[in-house]
Order: sequence, then structure tokens, then C-alpha cells
Amino acid sequence: MEIEFNNGNPVVRLRAFRAIDDRRSCELFVEGHKRVLTSIGVEKVTSSNNEWMDNPAAFVMIVESLDKQNVYGGARIHVAGGSEPLPIEQATGALDPSIYDLVWQYAQKGTGEGCGLWNSREIAGYGIGSIFLTRVGVAMSRQIGLDSLFGLCAPYTVKMAQSVGYEIEYGIGNNGTFYYPKLDLVATVLILRDLKNLSAADDENKEAIISLRENLKCVRIEELRNKKIEIHYDIEIPNMDKWDLQATIANAKKLTSTKSIDERNINLL
Repeated sequence: MEIEFNNGNPVVRLRAFRAIDDRRSCELFVEGHKRVLTSIGVEKVTSSNNEWMDNPAAFVMIVESLDKQNVYGGARIHVAGGSEPLPIEQATGALDPSIYDLVWQYAQKGTGEGCGLWNSREIAGYGIGSIFLTRVGVAMSRQIGLDSLFGLCAPYTVKMAQSVGYEIEYGIGNNGTFYYPKLDLVATVLILRDLKNLSAADDENKEAIISLRENLKCVRIEELRNKKIEIHYDIEIPNMDKWDLQATIANAKKLTSTKSIDERNINLL
């Protein structure tokens, strides 16, 4: 997949939509994510659950070419009360059922989860699979109407998540962590408790997220570690007149399942 360049900088679009509104883009997301996982040898996760494509409470961010033919990265926001439990409930519930009470508590005011974060090798090093998608996830969650966000992080994304306002939830698992031996992975549970004011975010990210909320369609030259990328932000979610957060909240159920964990379904932020 060739990347378009402008003045030596890669050019991409970062677009947001509701999963049920754009099946083809969801499929490109899945294909791209699977390619990345396969390329780094994580075969165990490549057959992961893709029921989120039919979940009316799943929202998607994709990094794509301007002609929409290639997808270079993405992430998702799942809202509690959709057609499936939050990925974090599926990933940790059998190990610590108290996650169900915690999600239920936050769901009453509208909560969700940032998950499924990835980027392709073509765009590696430009911040797409880390800070820029994470910022957009936080920014667009207010469009959805959410009050808080959960996240399940690999060790290398914990600090990044904290920089945008997520905080480790020490009351879950082993001081906030879970170990998945088949994946040789330690995952950390975090919660962004204040989506409105971003009181726990650092100043740089707080400013960037608020700016994105106020400018849902804009073009910016973003820079990370002296590497620049031109991002065409298109993060005003279409068809939001058909979205009903209160109905979704009413549909949220406190889970009690203690089924075994399917590690193929772990979705990290």
C-alpha cells in the first residue's frame, strides 16, 4: 500500500463513523488489523471476534488514503449497552467478575471503551497507532454523549493513555493488571473518568483534544519525534440523529458470566 506524500510528509485522512453505517470500511479495518497481527507473529488473535461490525453501539476511527481505498490504522469506541459486552468485560470478567459491577456503575451516565488500536508498518513512527487516534477517540466520545471511557492497555501504551486522562484502576485484578500467559501479555485496566473537562490529561493533550472537539473537520500537520504527517481530520460522526444514548444505557445489563477467557478476543487500546 503506497502512501501519498505532500512536501515530504505522508498524507492521510482520519475519519470517524458508526460501525453499522459503513460495512466496507469496517472490513478494511479488520483486514488491515489482521495483517499487522500476522506480521508480528500474533497468530492467536487473528481470528478474533468481529461481531462489533454489527453492534449499533460501536464507533470506528480509521486512518485511510484520501481515496478511501487503503486503511493504515484504526481504533474503536464501544458503548456499554450495545449488542455485546464491552471488550474489557469479555477479556477480564472470568478473572475478576468485579469488572461487571464497575462497568455497570459507569454505564448509568454513559460509558464506553477505547479499543482495537493498531497501525500498519507503512505509517509506523508517525503517531497514528498511538497518540493521534487516542486523542480522536477521546474527542469523539463527547459527540457520542459519553461521560467516561475504559481502556485495556499493553505495557507500552499505559503512559500514552495516562497522558490523555486515563487513570489506572487499582481495584481490579492485581492492582489493575491481568496476565494472559498464552499471549505473554500483562494488560492494565484504565478509566478516563472526566471526559468533559479532561482534568487528568496533560496540558498538551488536553489542548489538542479540545481543539479537535471544536474543529471536527480540519487539516493539520502533526509532529511526533521530529516526524511530520498531514492529517485530514473528518471526525464528525454521520447520522447521529439516529443514535440514542439513553436507549443504549437502558439496554445495559450487569453481567455475571464467569466463562473462560478467549484470548483471541482481547482488544487493546
